[in-house]
Amino acid sequence: MLKYFPAPAPASLRVIDLKLDILCYSSMDLPVAVAVSELVIPGLADQLSIMKKAIVSELLTQQPQLCPYHFVPPGLLIPLTAIYDTRYGEIEEKQSELRRNLHFRLGLPLDRPLLRTSNALTFGAMEMRDRSSSKSGSSLLRDVHKEIPSSGVSGGIMSLIDGSYEYYHYLHDGIDDNGWGCAYRSLQTIMSWYRLQQYSSINVPSHREIQQVLVEIGDKDPSFIGSREWIGAIELSFVLDKLLGASCKIINVRSGDELPEKCRELAIHFETQGTPVMIGGGVLAYTLLGVDYNEASGDCAFLILDPHYTGGDDLKKIVNGGWCAWKKSVDSKGRSFFLKDKFYNLLLPQRPNMV
Repeated sequence: MLKYFPAPAPASLRVIDLKLDILCYSSMDLPVAVAVSELVIPGLADQLSIMKKAIVSELLTQQPQLCPYHFVPPGLLIPLTAIYDTRYGEIEEKQSELRRNLHFRLGLPLDRPLLRTSNALTFGAMEMRDRSSSKSGSSLLRDVHKEIPSSGVSGGIMSLIDGSYEYYHYLHDGIDDNGWGCAYRSLQTIMSWYRLQQYSSINVPSHREIQQVLVEIGDKDPSFIGSREWIGAIELSFVLDKLLGASCKIINVRSGDELPEKCRELAIHFETQGTPVMIGGGVLAYTLLGVDYNEASGDCAFLILDPHYTGGDDLKKIVNGGWCAWKKSVDSKGRSFFLKDKFYNLLLPQRPNMV
């Protein structure tokens, strides 16, 4: 039965498009018809009611664009759904404050993005998208350290990178940088970490783009672009600051022999920041992914990702060849991995304090 109620004053019709999207849990043997009537339809009605409350106060002046997103942050056993107004970019204050409140209510960390739209669950064919590729069609190995043997440090405590990264090394992307591009490759690996942790959506820069940044900020002359000149920890910090707004800490040591003395400080870095570290000394640069440190004995090992590898992306070959491996300052045969007569700079990128 329909009933007519005349409006007490002139009225206007507003048509608003709303996207409804819900997740429902059910047992495997629940009939589809029952699931639809008892789970799906009530869920859609609840979501529509929530959206109505969110937009009713501004219907006459604004055109809200609400969209639900589903997330499974670390530590939560079931997905949660957040409804965002897509009129606001993710870095705008209103959207940032909403995410911060959600992090606080859910007990999530307040220094890493876990509820951005780029963190949302995807289903079906969408799962095939590689949103984190630095370039269309690129294929890079990720997290190669997960396949390597133990460090050999007795009673040590491992402190490792927190999150995923891509392995950049010599000759990637058709660029012959053998002999000069190791620090560029380490920077690209670090940039991939920020991208894969959703701190940034910009592409991992090429060698030329890195050089252009250094010229733009006045650190290098224009002739630097297209050259094969080396860069070091200072230049890497400039690029990370310019492209990502990421700050860095730099540790200086006078000799490779002193690096084990920094294991405690490096362990704290990996436990609190979790970012890859660049180690530069002499003419070589490496990416550090973690340390294994026995504080009582002082024994330690460094988890090195070596950008000097020139082969194909064959994980077995990389691991067996020691291109990603635990390295001790001095191995069992008395050979030094870090050179005694070279100084080293360690670049420790900091995790942005953002959600």
